[in-house]
This record gives sequence, C-alpha cells and structure tokens, in this order.
Amino acid sequence: MKKLFLLGLAVCMVMTFSSCKSKKSAYKTAYDQAKQQELVQGNSQASEPIEIAPVTSNTAPKADASYRSEKVVLASGTAGSLKAYSVVCGSFSSKTNADALREKLIGEGYKALVVQNPATGLYRVVCGSYDDRQQAAEARAQFKANHPNDADFQKAWLLYNN
Repeated sequence: MKKLFLLGLAVCMVMTFSSCKSKKSAYKTAYDQAKQQELVQGNSQASEPIEIAPVTSNTAPKADASYRSEKVVLASGTAGSLKAYSVVCGSFSSKTNADALREKLIGEGYKALVVQNPATGLYRVVCGSYDDRQQAAEARAQFKANHPNDADFQKAWLLYNN
C-alpha cells in the first residue's frame, strides 16, 4: 500500500513539473509581443528627427540653502534680544528639550534663546541673533567651526524672523 501511494505521488509530481515546462507563460507572451511592437515602432520613428526643447525655470537658484524665513516669537531668553537674523542650532517639539540645549549653550558662552514658530509649534534654539544677515552668516560659520565633531550643530542654519 505504501509503495502504491509513493508511486502515485511520484507520477503526480512528474506530470505537474512537465506541464509547466511545455506552456509558455502569459507574461512571457505579452512581453514578447510588446518587445516586437517596440522594435517595429522604433524602426519607423528612427528616420524622424526629434526636436528637444530647452529647459527653462522661472525660479532663481537659492544662494544659501541653509536660510529660512519664519515668523517666530521668543519663548525663553531675554526680552528684546531676538533680532531679524538668527543662527538656529536645534529644533524641538518639546520646550523642555529646547531649554536644556539653551542652558548648555549659555554654559559655553553663547547668548542662546528659544523661539517658537506658532504655525508649526516647533521650538528653535538660537545661539545668536543679529540685525544683519552677513553678521549672522559669519556667526554661523564660527559656531560650526567651534563644534566640528557635532553633526547636529553642523546643520545650523539662518532664520529670518519676518
């Protein structure tokens, strides 16, 4: 009985595998037809010249990709110390985390502030605030130079408070 069962199983397996080899899959047939059609169309279009229009853009390239304009309000720090341009070295959704970084920066001698963008709810940690964009850019470069091994501080950016 056991031998008969094994013989029947073997015959079923042979029939299953041999039937798969003899049929061409529908995918393969469709692929071959599409490839043939592509070749026929390619030959007819090869003699026609293709005109390529130049790409134009209405937007001017950004001079400084690490510059953003946001409306922010002072959340922690000395009143009146927030100026038009600021160097942002951290962004947090939690004011507690922002204040912890602010305290660390104050310990390093920075006049750090925490500002909040009411539209997004994010708290930005500012390590310096300036009236002039050039001064802010120089301060950002100095900040990055002072923290060469801190990947997060290397992402510091300029904020224009509009």
